[in-house]
Amino acid sequence: MSGILARLWKFASRPRPIASSEHPPPAKRRPEKRTHNLFEAAAAYVSACAEDDQDGIDEAATWVSPEALSFGVNELACRAVIAIARERDESPATVARTLLGLPAV
Repeated sequence: MSGILARLWKFASRPRPIASSEHPPPAKRRPEKRTHNLFEAAAAYVSACAEDDQDGIDEAATWVSPEALSFGVNELACRAVIAIARERDESPATVARTLLGLPAV
């Protein structure tokens, strides 16, 4: 443990370079890669599926893991069914069956 603390102290106590006008800032840095959360990925994926946009589907599928995308798509479907059910004043089960073209129970 003391070895770790000694290395940390050594690192923290190093002299820092002083910014001066003699040295211009480094050249344009590469932009950081934007990360997407699973809900952004799910929204893009489902939208691309609805528009039959294979490039969009492929791109959105790379933003997160397949498991995360599956969870996001499931969450989006649940929220969509609930929103439509509220608008129509119907049960979520009725709306889901209607959207899938299934007969009413």
